[in-house]
Amino acid sequence: MRSEQRAVVAPPRCPTCAVRGSAMCSALGDGDLARVRAIGLRRTVAAGQVLVWAGDPNAICANVVSGVLKIVRVASDGHEHIVGLLFPGDFVGDLFTESARETVQVLCDADLCVYPRGALRHVLDVHPAAERLLLRRALTTLDETRKWMLMLGRKDASAKIAAFLVDMARRLDGSGGVAGRFDLPMSRSEIGAVLGTTIETVSRQFTALRVAGIIALPGGRAVVILDQARLARRAAA
Repeated sequence: MRSEQRAVVAPPRCPTCAVRGSAMCSALGDGDLARVRAIGLRRTVAAGQVLVWAGDPNAICANVVSGVLKIVRVASDGHEHIVGLLFPGDFVGDLFTESARETVQVLCDADLCVYPRGALRHVLDVHPAAERLLLRRALTTLDETRKWMLMLGRKDASAKIAAFLVDMARRLDGSGGVAGRFDLPMSRSEIGAVLGTTIETVSRQFTALRVAGIIALPGGRAVVILDQARLARRAAA
């Protein structure tokens, strides 16, 4: 008798995952996805928690399903610098280093798929399409870092804040279900730390953009872009 083959289906969570089409998993079929899922676990991490400490053994990698994380590097003088942000669909960790080079901290509550680094490397060794996708994601992250450095290099505080909001709108726009509106994943003091300026300067620039009718600030960390063209022109100044 011929044995019947049971169809392999994706894990229940995966078909409805918001980043199924953009994360590492997008390069995997249902059977391979089930194998990757078998070595991982879902983890919800609260804002403020550290996922990875710089210098610790590089034990895990993760896909960001929701939330925003920051990458922090400590300079020789002991000061911490935010050198990047991770958004839904981004990959956390480095498959090829034994120790973590940066600290990764959660900015707003995050939903992650976490994998042991060694086990994930073993699975990806036989899935070159997924490895190529991770390489493309790494190159995209490098490009984002270059944009970040360009933003930090702007001398004018108004241009810095405008460029920052343009970037946040690109990454977060519509996350709350309304186009042109998003919630900032960090406080104004953290924005100041990112941009190399003070919380007072950040607040003044936000107020100036609001008074000019370019943005609205409904409350909390919510931002509404009212005039995208003018905001872009300020960012390019």
